[in-house]
Amino acid sequence: MPATTAKPFETKTLGAAVDTTAPDGTAVRLLPSLAGGSMAHFELPAGAVSHAVTHRTVEEIWFVLSGRGSIWRRGDGQERTEPLAPGTSLTIPLGTTFQFRAEAGSPLAFIAITMPPWPGAAEALAASGPWAPTVAAGPI
Repeated sequence: MPATTAKPFETKTLGAAVDTTAPDGTAVRLLPSLAGGSMAHFELPAGAVSHAVTHRTVEEIWFVLSGRGSIWRRGDGQERTEPLAPGTSLTIPLGTTFQFRAEAGSPLAFIAITMPPWPGAAEALAASGPWAPTVAAGPI
């Protein structure tokens, strides 16, 4: 049989400690990754507004776990704002500018899968969005 260079199995439990701050200002807890994509848990404090960003080379799929809020997305000739609630899933296609906010009362928490895997802080470009951000941005 030919030798393989497959990544070993990975199992990880969501930790209590934050691993980093995303360029949009959310707290990030890293989850498993493979060559084709990475996964992370994100949390925006209750009542907070993220920074608007655009990704250079990645796209994402989100699934909201808890909290409520709104997301604004602009790209490919479209622009819209939609509600976020537990069970909502959405896409951030390549080149989309986006910004989101959490309603007061509880943090907005979601899982995101990034394809290809997140390459680092230089991936995100600061952008203009509809709301004034209220959290400190991570490295851009």
